[in-house]
Amino acid sequence: MKLLRLSASSLSLALLLPFAHMASAQTLPGFDTVSASAAGLSAEKLDAVTAALQAQIDAGDIPGAVAAVLKDGKLVYLQALGYKHIESQQPMTADALFRTYSMTRPITALGILILQDQGLLSVDDTVQTYLPQFAAQPVFQDANDADIEEVRPRNGDITIAQLLTHTSGIGDRNSALYRANNVHSYDQTLEQVVNNVGALPLFEDPGTVYRYGMHSEVLGRIIEEVSGQDILSFFQQAIFEPLGMTDTVFYVDESRRERLATVYRPDAEGQLRPHEMEHIPVTEERALNSSGVGLVSSTADFLKFSQLFLDNGMANGQRVLSEAGVRQAADNAVPDALMPIGGNGYWAGSGWSLGGFAVALDPSAYNHTVNQGEYWWDGSAGTRFWIDPNENMVTIIMSQVSPAGGNGFRERFKTGVYEALE
Repeated sequence: MKLLRLSASSLSLALLLPFAHMASAQTLPGFDTVSASAAGLSAEKLDAVTAALQAQIDAGDIPGAVAAVLKDGKLVYLQALGYKHIESQQPMTADALFRTYSMTRPITALGILILQDQGLLSVDDTVQTYLPQFAAQPVFQDANDADIEEVRPRNGDITIAQLLTHTSGIGDRNSALYRANNVHSYDQTLEQVVNNVGALPLFEDPGTVYRYGMHSEVLGRIIEEVSGQDILSFFQQAIFEPLGMTDTVFYVDESRRERLATVYRPDAEGQLRPHEMEHIPVTEERALNSSGVGLVSSTADFLKFSQLFLDNGMANGQRVLSEAGVRQAADNAVPDALMPIGGNGYWAGSGWSLGGFAVALDPSAYNHTVNQGEYWWDGSAGTRFWIDPNENMVTIIMSQVSPAGGNGFRERFKTGVYEALE
């Protein structure tokens, strides 16, 4: 990929800023730190990564970011740059909170795999076993013309595995059909939202097409039915408490509000302006705890979540997920007949796992550095994390910008970090 080029003057200025020469990681509660050289990375090259990220902030691509790297389970890099709130000049802090949107999905998938470990369900079970309203869903005659009057009986039943791999035939919450029928809104409970999904036809027969959609909301309802708990209580007991994820929430209460970063969007002149991505902000209590896009989290919490998989399902001395579950989370589970899952960009070189992750199968299809078998995902407000078993490394960058691309800041950061490996 084409890396950001800094002029000599801008680079010199960048290296005079307070973050300069801080490739030895800053501390983060709950993590052991190690110097770049001890972890096998170049301190000088990590300083250049920081300078390049600061340059993108200065250029107005993003308001700020928290970026971190774990190598062999230890913190080797942590930087908080730019602003949480531009208007008030509130600096970004390492404990800032971010709307993670689709990064909620892997947490929900982990919940399903935990229930499978407990013998309470199998990913091969049909959805209608737990949610009978999905038993008689018809299928559109033409997925490109979602006419409610033009449907046919479906072939086959949806399985939990198909929900996890986005191959069930369920659509996206932003599709014209789902918007017209108010399928996903924050004044409805998770049960109501999932009932809305079940009341509409499928776009395709189960197991025939990869279609990224509202699968995690349905998985969340299965978790509630099987566990007997609401989704927040289950997450707290089964995932957040064992992993020590103390700042992953659906609702940002008063005690956390100052740490919540504002989402920005460039205006017609390219100036970043505050932007509300949802009609109901996360600082207001609401009916829907969306197990697909609803969580707010911190960099530290997603480091802990990601490290679970590199530690073979262990966290804080206890087993959270079986080794078999870790393999299911890491490996592509989309059938060969449905590959590739997309026709261009990283989609053409990726699979999808039962853990709710994209899996890098062909690194040459990516516009940034990844290793084969690396698994990752991101969110539509500018967050992303990568889990790399090859390097035993977790790389995370969190910002709040819409559209999420931010002139490639995530990709440039990832490539720069990997260029620092020695």
